[in-house]
Amino acid sequence: MDKKKNCAKEALAYINNYSIVGLGGGSTISYLIDFIKEKELQVKVVTPSFKTKMLCLQNGLDVLHTSFVDHVDVAFDGCDEVDEQLFALKSGGGIHTKEKLIASMADDYILLVDDTKFVKALTFGQPVVLEILEESLAYVTKAVTKLGGEPVTRQSTAKDGATISDNGNLLLDVHFQAGKDIEKLQGSLKRICGVVDTSLFTKEVTKVLVASDDEVKVFEKNK
Repeated sequence: MDKKKNCAKEALAYINNYSIVGLGGGSTISYLIDFIKEKELQVKVVTPSFKTKMLCLQNGLDVLHTSFVDHVDVAFDGCDEVDEQLFALKSGGGIHTKEKLIASMADDYILLVDDTKFVKALTFGQPVVLEILEESLAYVTKAVTKLGGEPVTRQSTAKDGATISDNGNLLLDVHFQAGKDIEKLQGSLKRICGVVDTSLFTKEVTKVLVASDDEVKVFEKNK
């Protein structure tokens, strides 16, 4: 069994019958859906991912509309990178605003990663993604540049023009140098008018399951 499958199988231990479960996107989550079905767990799912939603429905899982949910028992997701302080960076999917909403509602927000994504401190090898109001593009670009960032409006590969989020907003990929004070950077970005949310997760993650070739280790936030 590969690392992602091992990680997904280990995640089952955190799911109780008749609970509300948040599921993000990615192949590890797909494996987790398979295991939930195989174990015949009776759960309801909330997800920020269209692909995950369709996969859940195809597997007979009950999917709730997030608008009608105010509490999640446990939520699982992946990320591009997570460090020993459980600060995480999510860059690729562009659905971080909805992911963070579900994470904030969850009693337990658990990241499922392989050992290549678990680092001592975030390296910022991937950009911090800002979901921003279209009208704020010039203003936010100027503000993040002052913070030392190099912003680029994300372009679509499927059509001409910018990538538009599920919420109808622009996505701004901002590259920063490593060594930043993560919490200070997050606070500075969130205070910029026009920024809906960032793909930095500084307080939501409660556990990380890290899969290597031999085992799955659990790292928890210090209480």
